[in-house]
Amino acid sequence: MFTEELMPPTAPVNVPVDILRFNTCGSVDDGKSTLIGRLLYDSKSLMEDQLEALERSADITGGGQINLANLTDGLRAEREQGITIDVAYRYFATPRRKFIIADTPGHVQYTRNMVTGASTANLSIVLVDARAGVIEQSRRHTAIASLLRIPHLVVAVNKMDLVGWSEQRFLEIRAQFEEFLPRLDIKDVKFVPLSALHGDNVVDPSPHTPWYSGPTLLGHLESVHIASDWNLQGFRLPVQWVNRPNNPTDPKLHDFRGFSGQIAGGIVRTGQKVLVLPAGVVTTVREIWTYDGAVEEAFCPQSVTLLLEHDIDVSRGSMLVGADHLPGSSCELQAEMCWMHPRPLQRGRKYLLKHTTHTVQAVVTGIAHKLNMGTLEAEPEPAELGVNDIGQIRLRTAKPLVFDGYAVNRLTGSFILIEPGTNATVAAGMLLPPRELVRSENGDYAI
Repeated sequence: MFTEELMPPTAPVNVPVDILRFNTCGSVDDGKSTLIGRLLYDSKSLMEDQLEALERSADITGGGQINLANLTDGLRAEREQGITIDVAYRYFATPRRKFIIADTPGHVQYTRNMVTGASTANLSIVLVDARAGVIEQSRRHTAIASLLRIPHLVVAVNKMDLVGWSEQRFLEIRAQFEEFLPRLDIKDVKFVPLSALHGDNVVDPSPHTPWYSGPTLLGHLESVHIASDWNLQGFRLPVQWVNRPNNPTDPKLHDFRGFSGQIAGGIVRTGQKVLVLPAGVVTTVREIWTYDGAVEEAFCPQSVTLLLEHDIDVSRGSMLVGADHLPGSSCELQAEMCWMHPRPLQRGRKYLLKHTTHTVQAVVTGIAHKLNMGTLEAEPEPAELGVNDIGQIRLRTAKPLVFDGYAVNRLTGSFILIEPGTNATVAAGMLLPPRELVRSENGDYAI
């Protein structure tokens, strides 16, 4: 075993932060799809054929106003019912930043879709109908954003035109949120009064809210600081596949053996010592390759291929890590989880657990509590978790998992459960912090 001293890397000089991923959520008919349509329309991010299709469609309202919600509600059932059923993704850009939007459903029965759409978000927009105020779905989606550790939250108080642009009503809704926000782990919260239908405070400031001095929604999306959202402290590379071109006509590729994957945390540089888990072998990074060629350093969330100094056994499911901020490893897991299957979760059930690039057999050994979405209080020791329920569970895996707590690293701290017979994804989970690996006196790492 190679036991050279491991040196932690320093921070990178420049980290690209020009892409913001965000999702919209809220109750039914709060205007999520209309808001996204307004963002795309007013920011001039639509193609001419999209505009023509909207104007030609039968969805023009009586006042000659196009239905902007149809830019995201693409399913026939969605258009017929006027609701969002599945997650819709849209992309647009301004001179300051690029955006990836996930429009998620508002119905309680589609909570699992909201979890899917928000799982990769930097920011979550919770829409509230100014007439209805804060309801259970508002608390539910805010709680899910907290569980998913989404760093930034925007509470968009929509349909302000229907309450006469009342500052008092806006402040009442803000106070309702501030009653339960201290119980959730969300540090950056912004409140914006707007009308998605008419475009007030979406892209351009509204003349109807002289009492509001904050930015427009797009202005906030362009300026919110996300450079620190990625974990750059501990290097993590879950190996997705072993790259062996074996090209006999090219000497460089004939003996090429690299390990490819997306960096899930930290920074890696050529010459850096890394630890291969679960084998516990220490080696050195000889070369770093990206799609654009060889580089001297790479960082989360880039996709790379690493060439190592020593010829060691590394395969899909292995993880390359740095010596600083070592991960933990255990067969006994605790996790917050959203159950997605119509058949309830019960103790003793066996599943496949997919974590990064590694899949292992797992059994549910206990249900610690279920979250009551009405009160945001934990109900201890429930008999089961039903569809769309969120709770804390205990798991035992057939082999040790190498992972970080979800609060530390969203990529290495998340997993899904798969039903073996049907191959259906039945749950999405967020792992609680593990015990860290310990280095013994002889230089080995205990797992």
